[in-house]
Amino acid sequence: MAYERLVKKLTKENLWLYILKLLKERPMYGKEIVREIQKRFDFSPAMITVYVVLYKMEKEGLIRKSRSIKSEGKIYYELTKKGEELFEKGRTFIKRTYEVLFEEEL
Repeated sequence: MAYERLVKKLTKENLWLYILKLLKERPMYGKEIVREIQKRFDFSPAMITVYVVLYKMEKEGLIRKSRSIKSEGKIYYELTKKGEELFEKGRTFIKRTYEVLFEEEL
């Protein structure tokens, strides 16, 4: 059970981090984000969960709807400067945590 909780905490409960990583590369729409998470990070968040997280991230100013991509029926999201800064802050925290936990084993 402890391992399952760890996996959940590092994946689904921090979905925003994975989304920011993907949007650093290029704007994407919701279903595309879900497919890329499954393919590249090997876990499957529910579609509704991804849209809830996208909504919250947009509200916080981490992402915005893309003005440059027009596609019928698809809303593309892109990273904002604030989102990019938060991604780097999260990345630094995770790297430091990893080093503290596993440094002597390397």
